[in-house]
Amino acid sequence: MTTANHPPMLAPELSVETWFNTDRPPTLAALRGRVVVLCAFQALCPKSVAIGVPQAQRIHETFEPSDVAVLGLHATFEHHAAITRPVIEAFIQEYRLRFPVAIDAPSDRGPIPQTMDRLRMRGTPSLVLIDRFGVIRKHAFGAVDDLRIGAEIGALAAERMAVELARTSAA
Repeated sequence: MTTANHPPMLAPELSVETWFNTDRPPTLAALRGRVVVLCAFQALCPKSVAIGVPQAQRIHETFEPSDVAVLGLHATFEHHAAITRPVIEAFIQEYRLRFPVAIDAPSDRGPIPQTMDRLRMRGTPSLVLIDRFGVIRKHAFGAVDDLRIGAEIGALAAERMAVELARTSAA
């Protein structure tokens, strides 16, 4: 599932300014045991609005939260002055997003925010699949086919069952 440009690696913890749609800020460490779908987007990016954000919402509505956690990451790397916390709050409300969404922490080294840089994202929309052990298994930029990504998420979700079955049959 991992693309040739991104060999498997342990996902670094997210570095964010603030979270929306959650009482407790999620961490990747706390989400171990679940597949994590990280959708990076920008409110002013037409492809994020048309493709990335709706797909993240569909994934959130399709999979059991106990198996798959969907996280949104607003990765502002352009139009910094226009993108404020109230703008993101309005965007989340307007698009009726129900999953946790964070604002990526700005970098002091340039326009690319911290998490986006750590995960080597090329732009928005980006989708990162992290398996139950915290390993990045897919890194996609741009449009991703719903059926394909659904199958990949399902396969990652099923991996735990296969490991548990192997363990119990060996005992």
